[in-house]
Amino acid sequence: MSVESIKDNLLRVKQQIAPYKPNIIAVTKYYGLEAILEAYEVGLRDFGESRANDAIEKIEKLPEKIRNNSKFHFIGHLQTNKADKVVKYFDYIQSVDSMKLAKCISESAQRLNKVQKVLLQVNISEEVQKFGFSKRELYTNFSEIINFPNLEINGLMCMAPLGANEKELDSIFNEALQIKTELNKQYLLNMQELSMGMSDDYMRAVANGATMIRLGRILFK
Repeated sequence: MSVESIKDNLLRVKQQIAPYKPNIIAVTKYYGLEAILEAYEVGLRDFGESRANDAIEKIEKLPEKIRNNSKFHFIGHLQTNKADKVVKYFDYIQSVDSMKLAKCISESAQRLNKVQKVLLQVNISEEVQKFGFSKRELYTNFSEIINFPNLEINGLMCMAPLGANEKELDSIFNEALQIKTELNKQYLLNMQELSMGMSDDYMRAVANGATMIRLGRILFK
């Protein structure tokens, strides 16, 4: 991995997804501090991590300029006992997957006098091994979630099943877009973000309305 290889990989991705211009979240959870430094050098400013303690250690070691000019996205399953840490260090929590966690993040944000940006994770395919609200749970609980203090609901996040074909991907990603659209209309909101698509399926995600794509291996290989 080098600055030049990341630069080439990023350019290739941008060419593939043109004319779409989603925000590219560089997923650095499997890589060291050097990956963030090199990705920053090629112009990336959003970084995704999923292991709280490892991520915080990296963030604290970053030069102040990079830390202050970057946004950090927590994208993994968050245990409630680590909410205080993650709220303190992360700009976005993309993986709010339950009422209990949403309430816990709200309480942490109140203690820190911070408005925490979050995405609600929806498990559209209802895979038992994945976290997230089912569509029914999301609609049932949404009116309560949007009233939790110190939470700013910016949109939805979803993950497609491994090995899904293009038709299945289109169906899942389009349904996520429809859910966001329906919730915006029903509650007179303007949620902008739809985080979906990773290294194996980002092409289908952007075609179906993704505003954020979470890329790791394809950038850092």
